[in-house]
Amino acid sequence: MLELLTVWGAVNALAAFCTVLALRRAVEQRCGAGRAQALLLGGAFTRREDSAWPAIIKRWRSVLMRRRAWLCLPAAGALALLGRSPLPLVLGALAVPLVERWSRSATLKKERAARAERVTDLCAAVVGELRAGSQPTQALFFAARETGALGEVEASVLAAARFGGDVPEALRRAGRQDGADGLAGVAACWQVAVDGGAGLVTGLDRLEVGLRDRCEQRERLRAELAGAWATVVVLALLPVGGLALGAALGVDPLRVLLHTPAGLACLVVGGMLEAVGLWWAARIVRGGERA
Repeated sequence: MLELLTVWGAVNALAAFCTVLALRRAVEQRCGAGRAQALLLGGAFTRREDSAWPAIIKRWRSVLMRRRAWLCLPAAGALALLGRSPLPLVLGALAVPLVERWSRSATLKKERAARAERVTDLCAAVVGELRAGSQPTQALFFAARETGALGEVEASVLAAARFGGDVPEALRRAGRQDGADGLAGVAACWQVAVDGGAGLVTGLDRLEVGLRDRCEQRERLRAELAGAWATVVVLALLPVGGLALGAALGVDPLRVLLHTPAGLACLVVGGMLEAVGLWWAARIVRGGERA
């Protein structure tokens, strides 16, 4: 068992060493590109060299944010080394898909809110272009390129607008994207303006006001629920605080939990209660969000 833990620690150390080497290699490549630009194009090498580290840090931070679920494995490896048991490794491996699912859900929620805000900006941009004297097709082209609210189906919508296609239907298809349901309102305003001759500016202006009010209401709700989510996080971290307090008092809680029958029983029961409590608290908060 000790040999297995020693090998795991060596693997973690080797992975950290390889990460440092990769970062150093990336810095050298960017600095080399900066020198080539300074020699061939007369570019400012100092500015390129200074911007190397922030770009690299931003890139690695984005990678870690996308793969943060795998950080459970190094944390579990550290606990396994401290507790001299492979059980934390098993629990860490089981936690990876759960954390990945939670992370994906949080990312989708942020993307949904961002897309809804871009749809609102699209309405405002189209209204501004129409009031400046542009044609509806030109206004839609400008607003779509500036805001990116149409997402993956932007090409089809702009093609329908350019070549005389069914623009309302294309906007309705774009509105099927998660968070872009406001485009269905844009499609309705466009349809009414084409068929009935009604003013497109008036309809889009009212739609923008409604969408912006809904976004502000969503932000207020998120701010009100931030305290509830903070309470959930604090309750989730209480067992960790108890383990740290026990270690500070010299009780060695990891040895008790991982190497004694009573400790293993407490670990299983406590883990089940922790999971049920987190699920129930999250269910209550999400119920408030849906309401």
